[in-house]
Amino acid sequence: MKNRPIGIFDSGLGGLTVLQAVSRRMPEENLVYFGDTAHVPYGSKSRETVTRYSLEVARFLAGRRIKALVVACNTSSALALDAVARSLDVPVLGVIQPGADAAAAATRSGRVGIIGTEATIASGAYTAALKARLPRVRVAPLACPLFVPLVEEGWWGHRATALVARHYLGALRRSGIDTLILGCTHYPLLKGVVRRVMGPRVRLIDSAEQTALETERLLLSLGLRRQGGRGTRRFFVSDAPKRFLKLARRLLGVRVGTVELHAFD
Repeated sequence: MKNRPIGIFDSGLGGLTVLQAVSRRMPEENLVYFGDTAHVPYGSKSRETVTRYSLEVARFLAGRRIKALVVACNTSSALALDAVARSLDVPVLGVIQPGADAAAAATRSGRVGIIGTEATIASGAYTAALKARLPRVRVAPLACPLFVPLVEEGWWGHRATALVARHYLGALRRSGIDTLILGCTHYPLLKGVVRRVMGPRVRLIDSAEQTALETERLLLSLGLRRQGGRGTRRFFVSDAPKRFLKLARRLLGVRVGTVELHAFD
């Protein structure tokens, strides 16, 4: 059981930020990643659709004999985590609670901003998680729907991305927050432009590292932590594997040997 892989999935390549964090913390673990590139972005879709897609991917990864599943997608974590957890017989973790915990620990003023997809922000999941930790926290949520397509296009340093970021984040910068949750696993790839807009006084919270830490804690508590050796990495997508491979290597520097295609009916 210890040698079984950890499953990680996202709507596209953004979840590779979580895979990287897990790899750094637990290099000996075997990992299998699924990017649902046929359906990206999830953030503008209904709860029912996101749940259906998430269950399809989760069941596919369960078929790869995983020992735990990390839902490395904020939209899926907000809308479908419970349904996914009920459908699998292995532990399931999302990225919202770890991100909220990190923000609650980081804020000095009790004013926290959240940027995410339309579905994640509308769900109120981050706000609820923050208020459970800090009942008097003041939350400023903001949907940034164009960020995911810009990342998937590889336009991280493009002038258009900077213009979109300034348009989205201008009011948030003036709101007085001291902490900003990057509430989508694609958004850390835009950390540079977000930091330039928000300024040095606002701390950016990337849930990837905290999620990796929570994953390790869970495996240790269950006696499932693999020891010794170097883990394997396997990658699946539901569409355009060559494009995914190109972007993963060029923009993230992720060592991806091959990307396998699994298209859903």
